[in-house]
Amino acid sequence: MKRLESTEIGKTGDTGAGSLTIATPASSCGEVLIKLLENYGVELVFGIPGVHTVELYRGLAQSSLRHITPRHEQGAGFMADGYARVSGKPGVCFIITGPGMTNIATAMAQAYADSIPMLVISSVNARQHLGNGNGMLHELPSQRGVFAGMTAFSHTLMSPEELPAVLARAFAVFDSARPRPVHIEIPLDVIVAPAAHLSIATPARSARPHADPRSVADAAAILRQAKRPLILAGGGAVNAGVELQQLAACLQAPVALTINAKGLLPPRHPLLLGSSQSTAATRALVCEADVVLAIGTELGETDYDTVFDGGFRIPGKLIRIDIDAQQLARNYPASLTLLSDAASALQGLLQQLPALPDTMRNDALWGSSRTAALRREVDASLDRPARMQHRMLEVAASVLPDAIYVGDSTQPVYTGNITFDAAQPRSWFNSSTGYGTLGYALPAAIGAKLAAAARPVLCLIGDGGIQFTLPELASAVEAGVPVIILLWNNNGYGEIKKYMENRAIEPVGVDIYTPDFLAIARGFGCSARHVATAAELADALQLAATAGRPTVIEISETEWTGQEQ
Repeated sequence: MKRLESTEIGKTGDTGAGSLTIATPASSCGEVLIKLLENYGVELVFGIPGVHTVELYRGLAQSSLRHITPRHEQGAGFMADGYARVSGKPGVCFIITGPGMTNIATAMAQAYADSIPMLVISSVNARQHLGNGNGMLHELPSQRGVFAGMTAFSHTLMSPEELPAVLARAFAVFDSARPRPVHIEIPLDVIVAPAAHLSIATPARSARPHADPRSVADAAAILRQAKRPLILAGGGAVNAGVELQQLAACLQAPVALTINAKGLLPPRHPLLLGSSQSTAATRALVCEADVVLAIGTELGETDYDTVFDGGFRIPGKLIRIDIDAQQLARNYPASLTLLSDAASALQGLLQQLPALPDTMRNDALWGSSRTAALRREVDASLDRPARMQHRMLEVAASVLPDAIYVGDSTQPVYTGNITFDAAQPRSWFNSSTGYGTLGYALPAAIGAKLAAAARPVLCLIGDGGIQFTLPELASAVEAGVPVIILLWNNNGYGEIKKYMENRAIEPVGVDIYTPDFLAIARGFGCSARHVATAAELADALQLAATAGRPTVIEISETEWTGQEQ
């Protein structure tokens, strides 16, 4: 019997919620899902088709959605993560029951830790088999239970009628709450169930919360009296760069940025401390501040205590702004809290904090003069390996000033987290914060490039980390995504080896076999080159930027000097 296509059959006037569109009788729940995702503005879907998800694909070929096929479900999750960080839109994945979901779990946990919007739609066994333990294909005792702890919510769709409301809940999280992954699992019998009667109109979208005016006034009063104010901004402020710069200038307050907030102040801004919160110099400065304003940051270990000694302290008054009410009470007790979107709260503060001459605002040696002194102190504390790794990043920035840097847990990234200042927001992120996984950078860079096709995307990854997701080079070639992979090769897990040696532990398991990455890259269809000098790196980057296919540029730690020749 011939299947009928879904069509728009009517509108109900201007309700602000889009046109009222009804699917025709032959439409399954899976087909209606595709149309709903289109109406929510979804552009890409990452996934590997399987027996348990093919019905999700029935309407995909005729839709506007582009499908990207990774080589592992973990890669799908990391791609969705990279896409979301650059675009600000949720990354969407189609994942099979059981092993597909356990494969993507690490990527979901990384996104959860870093507050990244991700929509994971999976299949699950038919309703009559749920929880029975009968040994069905891909069966878990409770797939939803496994993923409840790494999502904003995990929902089992027990009937097609639930679909519009559950998707509306998911996008309400992405639009107006702390963004985190959402998991929707659809039983096999529900995916194919008739859904002709469902509306595919999108409901009114939610806005982020605004700060209580009284709380804003109280915060402004505290800041107005501050002589040594300081700002700590995190990824929750990523859409408030203009307001943050204005407030910093108004207060003449030094600003420290978390890794996910890099770029909110441009490089060489006179009040930019960088991301050096774990250094002794910046910790001392925070202790000198009489008022600290923390904006969209959880004040967590991976941004403020990467030396793991518990030495970061905030003895002055602390004002916290966050979209997550629970986060306002975690890690460091605040004198005052504002439950609000960052941009809204900062706009409110700016209205109540007229700019005053520096002499009336702060101590004489605060502000830009204290910031410059701290930057010099941090730079002087870098050892030779860190200076050599930073030199690599300097060359990249000079050749590709508009680049996006997607990093793994690898030595140049650890260095860059402290030393490198991104030119704009959403341009420097990596997996060394939050959950701290390996293998993230390559698939996440693919997602980033799909979100920003006109900008160069640099994947910063080590020889250990790339072996976690190396097959995703094939995904990049297949999708026509010309990412540039800067591969830092120290023939093993160099950072962990150093960590063991510093604790008088004989290194075991860290000197791993290192394959010929250039031969492998060429086998996958990539360009590949080894460089040892700054001039060679600059030349390789210029060629890679116009290559039209992925390029692997290998840099050996023992050979790299950072010199021009």
